[in-house]
Amino acid sequence: MNDFLFFDTETTGNTEKDVLCQIAYKHGVVEFSELYKPAIPIPPEASAVHHITNKMVEKRPAFRDSIEYLRTKTLFEKGGAIPVAHNAKFDVDMLKKEGIEVPRFICTLRLSRYLDKENKIPRYNLQYLRYFLGIEIDAQAHDALGDVKVLEVLFERLKAKMIEETGSEEKALEEMLAVSARPSLMHTFTFGKHNEKTIADVAKIDRGYLEWLLAQKMQNENDEEDWIYTLKHYLGRE
Repeated sequence: MNDFLFFDTETTGNTEKDVLCQIAYKHGVVEFSELYKPAIPIPPEASAVHHITNKMVEKRPAFRDSIEYLRTKTLFEKGGAIPVAHNAKFDVDMLKKEGIEVPRFICTLRLSRYLDKENKIPRYNLQYLRYFLGIEIDAQAHDALGDVKVLEVLFERLKAKMIEETGSEEKALEEMLAVSARPSLMHTFTFGKHNEKTIADVAKIDRGYLEWLLAQKMQNENDEEDWIYTLKHYLGRE
């Protein structure tokens, strides 16, 4: 029986300098969620997303100074459970900044893209998938523990679909880990002047836009792995 650790972080932002201010996880029946004081202030833009303010964390310890830190580090590094997150690379990188190495993980964002063979899902962010797929669950959006609860249900659906595709749970797990470890190929723009157009079509009519966008994404290479892979694919640079 495979063991999974569902987790999520809330952060001060999504740039190289940003750090976590909340972590939540669910491991079996055990649920954990806690706020921490980050090394930099939480900007209003981040608070507008997760509703965590500087006042809420001003008396909290830094994550590394907390009594939960070593337990959390051991759980992720040596606990044996496979960590699962949505857009996992982002959360894994946040943990790495805190000195926690995650050797393998499953990413439900990449799995959702991979299993959407007919490109029927317009967007793949967690809360969109929650309502698009009709996931009925009592969970507060953009709260780390609320997102973990949605994540667990989404994962079970994706796992069932992968088992159908591969023929067994063992093969499904191998494929989920493999898909999660490599960049995923995106198909449709959800922003900008080509919003809702396929990237393949834009490559035919506005190659210069893809060139420009690739240059922009290359400036933040660690966080834009999927987009860089996708743009290089459609530009024939793989």
